[in-house]
Amino acid sequence: MANRWGLPDLGIGIGLRTVHFPHILTEWPQLDWFEVLSENFMDTGGRPLHVLDQVVERYPVALHGVSLGIGNTDPLDREYLKKLKALAARSRAAWVSDHLCWTGVAGRNTHDLLPMPLDEPALRHVTARVREVSDFLERPLVLENPSSYLEFVSSSMPEWEFLARLAEDADCGLLLDVNNVYVSSVNHGFDANAYVDAIPADRVVQYHLAGHLNKGSHLLDTHSDHARPEVWDLYARAVKRTGLVATLYEWDEDIPAFDVVVAEAHKARAAREAFAAAGTSAAPR
Repeated sequence: MANRWGLPDLGIGIGLRTVHFPHILTEWPQLDWFEVLSENFMDTGGRPLHVLDQVVERYPVALHGVSLGIGNTDPLDREYLKKLKALAARSRAAWVSDHLCWTGVAGRNTHDLLPMPLDEPALRHVTARVREVSDFLERPLVLENPSSYLEFVSSSMPEWEFLARLAEDADCGLLLDVNNVYVSSVNHGFDANAYVDAIPADRVVQYHLAGHLNKGSHLLDTHSDHARPEVWDLYARAVKRTGLVATLYEWDEDIPAFDVVVAEAHKARAAREAFAAAGTSAAPR
């Protein structure tokens, strides 16, 4: 099924990372699309933007940020939003995404994706801010579920309910990171399948896949390895609900050769092809 905005299925992509610039600019590899970290290109010039401009001429891109702070209590940073909007225009971004989190307070950025209290006041607060950002960007904001390691005792609903209600109330898109779902399910003891099944299928415009580390007492979301079989199973389950959706493989630490990352990304094609071969339609919830 299509998402409610008719945003395209870009296929299989990876993140545009500096270490791979030489390979990309000389080989122009066969890849469907690239995800661009917004903050890496918003406050820079010269080579990064030169590379981005060349990539945009050959591939679709989507923007993905880590510093919007949609859950912050500070006022929205208008200068940040102006730069983000300009970058989206320059890159002809298919969409703009960030995370359901807060990132700091009193003007301080922790450079971390901090977990939200999952309660009614927080839902109202984030809904209003998402609508304000979407209006400013003149496009629906897309939000990702982050991995988490701590929870607020004040939370009154599971994260999947919070996300589903936010998507409806704020009319935003969702970037479903199935690795993050799995990591958080182990860390907090919930059912990852129940999470995926509760997400409104027509709101999902992108998937993330990645690897994590098992630290014994918890899983750590590192984007530094191959995805685990449990994550691939969860992705296949999700695709059966949403249909074919743009999928991105993240590898952000100990980044290997370009072909290694692409090979991991291409594993997602099996789940997509199985869905297409079945000829079934996803049922939104």
